[in-house]
Amino acid sequence: MISQQSWADARLLWDFQQMGHEVRPCSVAIGLGSHDLGVADTTAALYRDGMAPLIVFTGATSRTTRDRMPRGEAEHYRERALELGVPADAILVEPNARNTGENITFSRALLADQGIAVSSVLLVCKPYEERRAYATARKLWPEVEWICASAPMSFAEYIASIGDKRLVIDMLVGAQQRLMIYPDEGFMIRQEIPADVETAYRRLVADGFTSRLVPAASTTRAGGGA
Repeated sequence: MISQQSWADARLLWDFQQMGHEVRPCSVAIGLGSHDLGVADTTAALYRDGMAPLIVFTGATSRTTRDRMPRGEAEHYRERALELGVPADAILVEPNARNTGENITFSRALLADQGIAVSSVLLVCKPYEERRAYATARKLWPEVEWICASAPMSFAEYIASIGDKRLVIDMLVGAQQRLMIYPDEGFMIRQEIPADVETAYRRLVADGFTSRLVPAASTTRAGGGA
């Protein structure tokens, strides 16, 4: 059972992880690979709405995607976008990235190799990873403007789409941990963490929502303690 307090804490993390950016036309859209094909759906919809003339799908496979996406996350995203009417010549595939930093670095290199000038990027990801993706992108490619986008879903709707309540909360906790510890590793810019968000994170870790935590990091360090 998941307590009412844990639900409230998870909703607080969900709200904080979303950037609330106003979507506008950008030079390119980058769809970050994952287990969630909804990212491809959202990217395709933004393309059809004229928000970007070109899409880059980026991602290899991971332990959570190698069975359901054996050809690689980016390739499966491309196939989904084609089904949704995006023309093949509007899609580039970056098939090698295995984490968010590589998603950004390898996509930047691919666009440079293609001679595509980029001043702004529409960064499309899962709803609970907007802030993490933004902080990483700002660190690794600070010269461009970043606008985050994800499927316009409520917390309850997203849980229903995944079908695993505990997994979603675990993923929220993992995303929050990385926002706290990765700036010290040089992986992303530092962002202010509100006290109530940090407290909610600590409670969820104490309640056992830990499957997506970085194993090498202690919960004390991740929570900002001594």
